[in-house]
Amino acid sequence: MSDDDLWESIGQLQDWLARAQPARPPQETLLLRMLKLSEEVGEVAEAVIGATGQNPRKGTSHTWDDVRSELCDVIITAAVALRTLSPDAREVFAAHLTRVTDRSLGPDRLA
Repeated sequence: MSDDDLWESIGQLQDWLARAQPARPPQETLLLRMLKLSEEVGEVAEAVIGATGQNPRKGTSHTWDDVRSELCDVIITAAVALRTLSPDAREVFAAHLTRVTDRSLGPDRLA
């Protein structure tokens, strides 16, 4: 999937959510979209606990494939939230990723 396809899919998901959910004031919609991230991160934690068998009552209830799937849900949910907040989400994300990469690896990382 190309970067264009990814952000096209994110836009389609955001549009679908806007049509499928009850009408709310824009600020409330934005806040709820941000809160959805907490729910998804909690599902990652639940899957990790299940994959490692840390809950003695449930035992090993998840797999590492479940963890990967939940992490993907976090990424998708964050991208939809970013696009909800900023119509130019692709550019905002690209610029931020460049800053983080430069800060972490240095601007000469490709040399």
